[in-house]
Amino acid sequence: MERLGTGIGWRPEIADAVEGMPGIEWVEAVAENVCPGHLPESLRRLRERGVTVVPHGVSLGLGGADRPDAGRLLALAERAEALGSPLVTEHIAFVRAGGPLTVSPRLEAGHLLPVPRTRDALDVLCENIRIAQDALPVPLAVENIAALISWPGEEMTEGQFLYDLADRTGVRLLIDVANLHTNHVNRGEDPAAALAELPLEAIAYVHVAGGFERDGVWHDSHAHPVPRPVLDILTDLASRVLPPGVLLERDENFPEPAELERELGAIREAVEKGGGARAGGAWGAAASAEPSGVSTDPARQRLALAQTALLSALAAGTPVPEGFDRVRLGVQARALAGKRADVVAKVAPELPVILGTGYRPAFLAYAQGAPMADGYRRDALDFAEHLLLGGELQEARARRELREWWLERSGPAPRSRRPGLRLARATRKVLLRRR
Repeated sequence: MERLGTGIGWRPEIADAVEGMPGIEWVEAVAENVCPGHLPESLRRLRERGVTVVPHGVSLGLGGADRPDAGRLLALAERAEALGSPLVTEHIAFVRAGGPLTVSPRLEAGHLLPVPRTRDALDVLCENIRIAQDALPVPLAVENIAALISWPGEEMTEGQFLYDLADRTGVRLLIDVANLHTNHVNRGEDPAAALAELPLEAIAYVHVAGGFERDGVWHDSHAHPVPRPVLDILTDLASRVLPPGVLLERDENFPEPAELERELGAIREAVEKGGGARAGGAWGAAASAEPSGVSTDPARQRLALAQTALLSALAAGTPVPEGFDRVRLGVQARALAGKRADVVAKVAPELPVILGTGYRPAFLAYAQGAPMADGYRRDALDFAEHLLLGGELQEARARRELREWWLERSGPAPRSRRPGLRLARATRKVLLRRR
């Protein structure tokens, strides 16, 4: 694996700061936020300077019961080629459920949810990763995720699950030490034990990020400074193997550039501290073939039913599946609804302006009975339509502005400049939806 060095997550809000930071050898960009034909000028300049750019996907859902969507795979491949990237990365997670495998409505989590560490889930994940590997022009690395909840009846530890995954597919691993810390606080898992079980030679690079603890639950916020326990896990990892790359993630509440530079300095120190003697260990990088005649279809069916039941409980308020911690599931459900509200406010910034302080409580009330089905942009439109049709929005000004906003964005074609035609189109649309 080629050496990447020290990097930082590239975000538009800190693009100028990243360009001016000393010692930045590579950056990572959220794949879904990059348009191959219209790369941000900041990323272009970084590439021209020889800075490596890695696209990091968040919506593929490799841990889901369905096979990876061909369109999403193509989009990820296009971004890798446009950025000249040496690899692409995604997550070991599921992000949607329902659909044909369960003969139920499609549900979107809008968040990375953990897969059960079972043989069924591993079989499905291995096949999904092979499909992705065949479709991508560069190697794939997959990331362990943070979780608030645990699946009942798990058959493997995280380290065992990741080892078998890498052994069976040859996939590289993106190890997030902040997520290991999160799972230590939330699920009582030992980060050192997980590191001891990992195939160290499979590590492509490492993520480091901050979070916060509230009521005994660690929230992987990517919006707070990196805490000492996370740096200690990084030092432990670096004492076992020199990671090819280490990257600081920050998604919100961006501090001054000097503070980010101090965090990068602390990350470098943690890696250097772990230098010295490193434990070796043999690991076969070549993928072993899955036994002939083995079909994942029954496993996909079982996994689909389990994931749909969990996501429905989290997003639609259906009964909690047997074996799950009801309190912890409630915390996760509230976190999902809060994230939906935050992301919709970013995707459609006009909504908080129109609704003022009423935006967030109105959206959270809406989210309780309306699971996301088709991404955040559709979610924003559905929320606005819900307010307009439900009669809950009494203020005339807000109702008028919200109606104008919805009409401007809901149609497949630009609105006509003739008011009468616009009104007829809007009326027809509302009537059709009420049928």
